[in-house]
Amino acid sequence: MGDDASDGDGLLVVWEFVVAPDRREAFLAAYGREGRWAALFRRADSYQDTLLSEDRALPGRFLTLDVWATAAAYRAFRERFASEYAELDAACEGLSERETPIGEFRIPRA
Repeated sequence: MGDDASDGDGLLVVWEFVVAPDRREAFLAAYGREGRWAALFRRADSYQDTLLSEDRALPGRFLTLDVWATAAAYRAFRERFASEYAELDAACEGLSERETPIGEFRIPRA
């Protein structure tokens, strides 16, 4: 991703997860809007929202969409909360069969 620390555009961080049926409820509890990840993200003023969506055609396939004020703010969060992020990532590792970072997308303000 380019250096966009000086612009005012927002950032959307997208991940894809494939979740087994027996892990679905635990996954939702961790990755939903009120889940463990959003609770960590809310510790940063720059965090705005999390959306969790499930593929209608492929049950168990989810996207998480995390909205941040700016890319620079997201990078600052990742640096400041690196150890907490790593701990939560390890704790949630068994909740999905596969997780794939889709990308970081600019949200134009204009």
